[in-house]
Amino acid sequence: MRESRGNAEKEENAMGLTADFSRFTAAIKLDALAPEIVTRSRLLVLDLVGNIIRARHDAESTPPLLAACRALGLAAGNAGVFGDSARYTPAGAALLNGALGHSLDFDDTHAAGSLHPGAPVIPAALAAAEMAGASGAETLAAIIAGYEVTCRIALALPAGAHYDRGFHPTATCGAFGAAAAAARVFGLNAEEIASALGIALSQCAGSLQFLANGAWTKRFQVGWAAMAGLSAATLAREGFKGAAEALEGKHGFLAAYAPDPDPARALVGLGAEFELMRTAVKPYPSCRYGHAGIDAALLLREKHGFKPAEIEAVTLGLPRAGMLLIGAPLAKKRAPENVVDGQFSGPFVIACALAKGEVGWESYRHLHDPEIRALMQRVTPAEDPGIEAEFPRFMAGKVTLTVGGREFSEKIVIARGEPENFPTEAELRAKFAGLADAVLGPERTARLADTVLAMDRAGEVASLMRLASPLMSARLAGD
Repeated sequence: MRESRGNAEKEENAMGLTADFSRFTAAIKLDALAPEIVTRSRLLVLDLVGNIIRARHDAESTPPLLAACRALGLAAGNAGVFGDSARYTPAGAALLNGALGHSLDFDDTHAAGSLHPGAPVIPAALAAAEMAGASGAETLAAIIAGYEVTCRIALALPAGAHYDRGFHPTATCGAFGAAAAAARVFGLNAEEIASALGIALSQCAGSLQFLANGAWTKRFQVGWAAMAGLSAATLAREGFKGAAEALEGKHGFLAAYAPDPDPARALVGLGAEFELMRTAVKPYPSCRYGHAGIDAALLLREKHGFKPAEIEAVTLGLPRAGMLLIGAPLAKKRAPENVVDGQFSGPFVIACALAKGEVGWESYRHLHDPEIRALMQRVTPAEDPGIEAEFPRFMAGKVTLTVGGREFSEKIVIARGEPENFPTEAELRAKFAGLADAVLGPERTARLADTVLAMDRAGEVASLMRLASPLMSARLAGD
């Protein structure tokens, strides 16, 4: 009887979830939001743009992705891709900016939703803005709405159960957030936005099977979510009818993609509390579950200065969800063969931090470094009850070194980049310059950063996109 009553309550709470998100998205206005929300949203856009620019030239998956877009006719339009002098169709730009934004695994993270909201949402909104000639303020409001829809859907699943079924929530939930953002840019009403979400339901996909061989599908499916959202919003704008109750329906997203969803979680504080403000940025280009451990390893190195050869054993304490992604199977995590493997290897990132004193994009050149390969064999990820207790509020981590028969430990609850430990504008500008300078040159990089951080005052978004084209003399190889 109690179980039946609980199920009835969940069904009641689910009523109107799609409609509630649609009304929220249609009504959001930038000038009605707290200044700190607007400021944070600009910083998150800047962070993603830097990732896109560098990945356009450095990510090993970029050349075949570009070639496929050209073959599909997606490289013949008027929409921009950051770090690229060519022009693309809006769908092509959304796909590329989304995939590139996620290619370095350096993009923002929402811990409770266990996903990266910016990569699907921001590219969809920008492509829609170029289509519609929308202002920067309208586009930023749409991005904020897209973050809320993406993160809150993940909360309702919840994301851990979604992961257990093998789904990648950045791609699946991100398709709905991208649809909401693009629809808001187009100025659709609540009924039309609900239709866009219903169309996105037919396109939301993303599998964790990329973990089996370091596949590039992790990057692609996030770009596909951006393109799917843009396509859904465009179809709805033209009067195409989408499925009703896309999120809460009998065959809707929540029922189909998770075993026991809790729709009420998605609506708590909607419009008053913003999940965007609970979104972190990454100081390291790897899976977020390893970042607290990296912080701990760097602190141990700074305090004690142990040489890699002196370290007898390393234990990396993780939450259960972190073990799934960066801790197991152990033999594979200790033997990464490519960048994606390395990004999802707790032993690799911890060995890099201990041996080199840093984990950056250049660290993946050390994948086959003998010293690091040897140290990886002594790093053992383990589910830690104390770390699990901090999750999902915090993606905490603990590193314990055994040296000379003695143990040395550091536990980091709030990793660098978390909302409670959020970088300053100067720190994010430095990260942006570190990614973009080599592509755009320092002067153009600084101008682009200034423009992004003032985008809410821009009359139209196209000017921002034009600044993102590299000068020939500054471009990296690999076009």
